[in-house]
Amino acid sequence: MFYRPADGHGLPHNPFNAIVAPRPIGWISTRGPTGDNLAPYSFFNAVAYVPPQVMFASTGVKDSLTNIRATGVFAVNVVGAAQIAEMNASSAAVAPEVDEFALSKAERAECETIPCPRVANAPATLECRMTQIVELQGKGNFLVLGEVVGIHLRDECIRNGRFDVRIWQPVGRLGYRDYCTVSEVWELQRPGEG
Repeated sequence: MFYRPADGHGLPHNPFNAIVAPRPIGWISTRGPTGDNLAPYSFFNAVAYVPPQVMFASTGVKDSLTNIRATGVFAVNVVGAAQIAEMNASSAAVAPEVDEFALSKAERAECETIPCPRVANAPATLECRMTQIVELQGKGNFLVLGEVVGIHLRDECIRNGRFDVRIWQPVGRLGYRDYCTVSEVWELQRPGEG
């Protein structure tokens, strides 16, 4: 099968979201004029090491984007297997004044370097200062870039000096309503490495 996105795919469900998979979930927490916000985004990733930088994309002007524009900061909470129910509950489309921390029963804590809440039991949280918001092609597509200025790691997720994904089992988005958890991990050496 071949199709041009501009012409449509002819399938009952759009395959694009399932092609780039699994995608990590950026569980974005913000604070704004109407209160705290917590929402998952599956167009999320790390984009640079030094300084560490991340990105996430928003389709539409959502509360997260509004709050980041107002404050210039956000936190990325990673989602492990133990946070699936809370993450899903926080994805509800609700009014801006609704606190998704309370709605989802996610435990809230304060960030250290930015005025923003974070998910207390997330395996890791990246405290970020927004560096750029880019309006992408299409209606209501925005790319948010941020520099990581503080990192929280749950102590029990560190084993032998490594932040060990086998302990917290990252959750990924596969497309449609499909998700996965990382349950098998192996190492590969690059050619030429000793």
